[in-house]
Amino acid sequence: MRNVIAADGRVSNELSAVIELIAGDPELEEEMTLGMVRERLRAALADFAEAERVHRFGDENMLSAEIDELIDEYGEEALALDLAVAKASEDLSILIEALLDDTDEETALTLGAVREAMAGGLVASLVGEGLLEPEDEQTLMAEINGFIARLGEDEPAESVLRFE
Repeated sequence: MRNVIAADGRVSNELSAVIELIAGDPELEEEMTLGMVRERLRAALADFAEAERVHRFGDENMLSAEIDELIDEYGEEALALDLAVAKASEDLSILIEALLDDTDEETALTLGAVREAMAGGLVASLVGEGLLEPEDEQTLMAEINGFIARLGEDEPAESVLRFE
């Protein structure tokens, strides 16, 4: 059984986005470690610098420093997705907020309950209200299923809300 590291919000949204992007690579054949993220990040930055023939001192250096700090703390073999902060898309956040508005405050809304509501026609209802597009239903279902696979059905839905 693997040792899961709880994401504590120390990982920036930018690095979390990089981790999620790499995790979505269909050619990735094994679970992604922090060491793999560092390798891919360095390769991408080298390719960018070569292509543009410029070297900026900005976000790329901050991301490199951040991944190096995480490797120092957790090791190269730590699973990167365990540290990435999981945040819902804007459309899924709209859906969760609509459910929260209709849910008793004393009852915690879970990711499993969100999926059940979606399967029960919530997306169609929000499409009817003009809050979502009809073609978003499959994408939203895949997104909620991904969160459930990663965090579990009993995870509070509020934990993945995007506040921007």
